Amino acid sequence: MRLKDKVVIVTGGGRGIGKAIAEAFAGEGAKVVVTAARQKNEIKDVASKIGGFAIQTDVSKNEEVQRLVEAVMAQFGRIDILVNNAARGMKFVNENFMTRPKPFWEADPDAWRMVIDTNINGVFLMTRAVIPHMLRQESGRIINISINYETMKRKGFTPYGPSKVALESMSTIWAQELDGTGITLNVLLPGGATDTGMIPDSFPEARRSELIDPSVMGPPAIYLASDAAKGVNGQRIVAVEWSATK
Repeated sequence: MRLKDKVVIVTGGGRGIGKAIAEAFAGEGAKVVVTAARQKNEIKDVASKIGGFAIQTDVSKNEEVQRLVEAVMAQFGRIDILVNNAARGMKFVNENFMTRPKPFWEADPDAWRMVIDTNINGVFLMTRAVIPHMLRQESGRIINISINYETMKRKGFTPYGPSKVALESMSTIWAQELDGTGITLNVLLPGGATDTGMIPDSFPEARRSELIDPSVMGPPAIYLASDAAKGVNGQRIVAVEWSATK
């Protein structure tokens, strides 16, 4: 029970990576709050199964973020861990991005803004909202979920790829600014294409076995959130390469 009674917020916790991390944290005794902008039934199902809490929140909207943090503070009086997992993928820009990539000039501006608002602004708003409470506690863990460097540069992957470049830059800067506060901020990524809702329906079923199972994120996420990683800050951990014995 390495996270016993720790209060955790996992954004985008209804499916895929967010769900896997929420389940892993609950298994270590954490009090887990899962959020999603849509699919309220999904986060309710996850919360029900893990004995957690579901609060529908669009992380790109500051008023909803503030309402979420206020609700968690009112319920528990503290926030120990934030996992910034909520993200919009390429499906919102091009449903066939895996097989028929389109150039950036064909992207719909509204879809572009949705991805940027969630993947960059949402991470800023969520982290900004929890930091004051963590500073008062003189402790906290923030885990930002990223992707492979290769995917950031892949043809047809704008704005998703660039949004994760920004995430990693923010993470590096913020970790330096948090140094010495008792709060750590690290980046965690699966290490390749992962079997989540971001994979389009057109992806060949015969190749599904090639995708990484989201559960691979659980063990390193638990480590980064635990007291064992108290001195780990500003690191980038690839889940498929991580080992508890290293």
